[in-house]
Amino acid sequence: MVSTALPSSPIEPMLAKVAEALPTEPGFLFEPKWDGFRAIVFNTGEQTLLQSRDLKPLNRYFPELEAALRDALPKGCILDGEIVVASRGGLDFDALQQRIHPAPSRIARLAKETPARFVAFDLLAAGGKSTIALPQGERRTRLERLLGSVRPPLHLTPMTRDRAEAERWLQQFEGAGLDGVVAKLESAVYQPGKRAMLKIKHVRSADCVVAGFRWYKDRTDAVGSLLLGLYDDAGVLHHVGVASSFTMAMRQQLLQELAPLREGAAESHPWAHWGGASAGDAQRMPGAQSRWSGGKDLSWQPLRPERVCEVRYDHLQGNRFRHATVFMRWRPDKPAEDCRYDQLEVTTPYELAKVFGA
Repeated sequence: MVSTALPSSPIEPMLAKVAEALPTEPGFLFEPKWDGFRAIVFNTGEQTLLQSRDLKPLNRYFPELEAALRDALPKGCILDGEIVVASRGGLDFDALQQRIHPAPSRIARLAKETPARFVAFDLLAAGGKSTIALPQGERRTRLERLLGSVRPPLHLTPMTRDRAEAERWLQQFEGAGLDGVVAKLESAVYQPGKRAMLKIKHVRSADCVVAGFRWYKDRTDAVGSLLLGLYDDAGVLHHVGVASSFTMAMRQQLLQELAPLREGAAESHPWAHWGGASAGDAQRMPGAQSRWSGGKDLSWQPLRPERVCEVRYDHLQGNRFRHATVFMRWRPDKPAEDCRYDQLEVTTPYELAKVFGA
């Protein structure tokens, strides 16, 4: 017999695995993939708890959301969704990151300057009873019934069963800062901690200069990640991200291949002055510590910026790759100075209001 008792916190969120394309078989629900902080919201009536993906409380960072959700949601309700910050140009992940700050005074100020929103996309409990064992389609119907008349900062994510419509979302919604499309089996129950959904993201490639590397964990015989650069119109080489998914054999091979480029690299390296980078420079300097680095050793080894590789990426955040890229191949035919920002695809802007109203 399936229990319908109200689940207790914390709950591991159900996760998604990457797919190259939208599924063609029937029986899927499609939703936009929001670019924010995953959160599960518990409203017991006495208190409202915002739980992060890694099972930690988020209430102190989003006091305006805690108050709004407490007033808007019925007692005994648990929602799965995403915390986002919206700006005139669409979703603003940089502004969202700034909300995670140790100073209460700064949190209070940013809650007014960059207020957050919560986009709900699943229902885990209602009326004090669990809905986790119900099929996805039934949970969606109940979620629509529960949130049919909600107002900002609480939103119900759009949903479609039409694959062609989902394809349009995949192309258009990126212009509003969204991250792709999620596909969910209509018949599936909620599976905490399991990769039981599909996420389809934009896939592009770029030729980048390899200008340095980090060691693999505590070893000195293997490369952990490659530091990537692109030139701007003024000829300045900017750190744009990393490529880090390699087998151990490839990590050791990379160290041998890159060894000649380490000779004399430090003296004239364009990033040489970043050795003492501060937390405030973490977004553009490869060795900087920040509250996101978790105390990891981010020291790096410079390479003469002469070698070019092609990497696969999903999208940009400002002038950097939003996530780690995937190494595809070396490009010995391409000179480093040709690795410029102007090769990157420009996303057509799209109004975020149209996404919420889809």
